[in-house]
Amino acid sequence: MDYGILLTVTLLCAFGLVMLFSATYYSAQNRAVTNYDGYYYLRRQVVYMLIAYPVMLLLSFFDYRRLERFKVIGFLVSVGLLVAVLIFGRETNGAKRWIVIAGQSIQPSEIAKFGMMLYMCAFMARRHAVMRDFKRGMLPMLLVIGVICGLIMLQPNMSMAVIVGLMGYALLFAGGADVKQMLLLGVLLVALFFLFAVIEPYRFQRLTTFTDPWNDGKNGLGSGYQLIQSFYALGSGGLFGLGLNNSRQKLLYMTYGESDFIFAILGEELGFVGAVVVLSAYGFIIFRGLRIALRCRDRFGSLLAAGITIVFALQVFVNIGVVTGVMPTTGQALPFISSGGSSLLIFLSVMGVLLNISRSTGEQAAAVSAPRRGIPQQAGRSGRRAASAPR
Repeated sequence: MDYGILLTVTLLCAFGLVMLFSATYYSAQNRAVTNYDGYYYLRRQVVYMLIAYPVMLLLSFFDYRRLERFKVIGFLVSVGLLVAVLIFGRETNGAKRWIVIAGQSIQPSEIAKFGMMLYMCAFMARRHAVMRDFKRGMLPMLLVIGVICGLIMLQPNMSMAVIVGLMGYALLFAGGADVKQMLLLGVLLVALFFLFAVIEPYRFQRLTTFTDPWNDGKNGLGSGYQLIQSFYALGSGGLFGLGLNNSRQKLLYMTYGESDFIFAILGEELGFVGAVVVLSAYGFIIFRGLRIALRCRDRFGSLLAAGITIVFALQVFVNIGVVTGVMPTTGQALPFISSGGSSLLIFLSVMGVLLNISRSTGEQAAAVSAPRRGIPQQAGRSGRRAASAPR
């Protein structure tokens, strides 16, 4: 098992609790939704962590090959949840992205992207020989991606649809799809992205505001406000930061400081050095994940490891890109650090699967090398017996 990933994830989770408490203690005391409890976000995250972390450990011992049997069920559950959220979902700011099940708020799109990934990996592992054939290989996968992305767009949640689409696109490459077809598909997807962005005025505004948040039509108090506060936070942090719990932007200036923009608070309190350390930890997980995917001899395991790593990398890249003004505001959580039960449970679960793939990869390597070590010994014994026979 890759203990490097396990240790890094554990440290990020522990650090996330510290950072979350520092970022939310003041704001939680001033919000009715938290019952004016400064420990609200920390207490809730600890509960999620106590559930999610053991799940990760259990899945690290669960044979990932058995997951292939649940590819259809996983996809159908994903579609069912995405349909259910459109009907029964809780509407916030004109969007239905959350559904309450057993008293807990769940974001179906987070589940759906991994349900889709499981189905694609299982399909491409079994039909690798026909993946270059558009009709038999790529078309079924495009239909799967289209169904999931289409349902997510109806919420509406274009940012998540883009992430899911990019994940599917990357998996098609990894699965052996034809390069020319992929290039044409890429051009089509870029055209569709700009088309959907222009159709809705608020999407187009987000797409243009991040280039100049002060020019949002309200002198920086409109759609660019959050990004401006993020710039102030990151700029105030300097090289070594203001120190834990010393952020000024979290004092009710920055909204969503506990989730989407927690990296800005991190940069303000721990500075450039602290931000680089955290990014290095994420980079280490991504590097090890890709290495596991390349070393795995089982095609399904290799694709699954690649898919998990791709989703994880996209999530980190998008969150950091939004906070630093490289990308439009999307509303994606930072894995293991942002507040949120769905994201934490899902990402720790897939890390458990990745750890199991790494464990199996090590066992496969040992099984291959063992006979090679044994052959010379057997030959040596037989040689000695043969040499002693004439005597």
